[in-house]
Amino acid sequence: MKLPRFYPIFDDVAWLRRMLPLGVKMVQLRIKDQPQDALRTQLQEARDLCRSHNAVLVVNDHWQLAIELGCDWVHLGQEDLDEADIEVIRAAGLKLGVSTHDTAELNRALALTPDYIALGPIYPTILKKMKWHRQGVEKLSRWKDRVGDTPLVAIGGMSVARAEGAFAAGADIVSAVTDITLHADPEARVKDWLKACA
Repeated sequence: MKLPRFYPIFDDVAWLRRMLPLGVKMVQLRIKDQPQDALRTQLQEARDLCRSHNAVLVVNDHWQLAIELGCDWVHLGQEDLDEADIEVIRAAGLKLGVSTHDTAELNRALALTPDYIALGPIYPTILKKMKWHRQGVEKLSRWKDRVGDTPLVAIGGMSVARAEGAFAAGADIVSAVTDITLHADPEARVKDWLKACA
């Protein structure tokens, strides 16, 4: 299956209720620091919402719950890979996305034959403190040469205006977080994104 070119990331299922009806077809739910029961409830609702809107749900980090709830995708950062059991994830039929920032991490990711590889932050990001600074769109081209047919996700400081440059440099998918969640009109922003990534 060909993945959508627009891939927003949200920290609460309430965002999915708002954005999936607009036509978002791939979304990541990245929930940190919530009790297991609350997390399970959110993931169950997200799973059902995505199925009803024919959209791909990617669960960040919580791979055991993703398996338990019959979700289809999981995203793992490099620290998550230290703890995760990739064989169990694959045996459960989950598709896998992996974050990368440097060549060593890319090599590690490619060895897992993931279903997409993310590179970031392409631009400076306010989302979280990172030891990596701006990677730049030029690095997307180098990554694309390495990953070949594996979909490449550009993340970090992405905006509607920057999407075209990321695609031109080799990204297959562009991911956005705060460009939507901090926008004065998030719904209008998502509509702009969907046009830019059509």
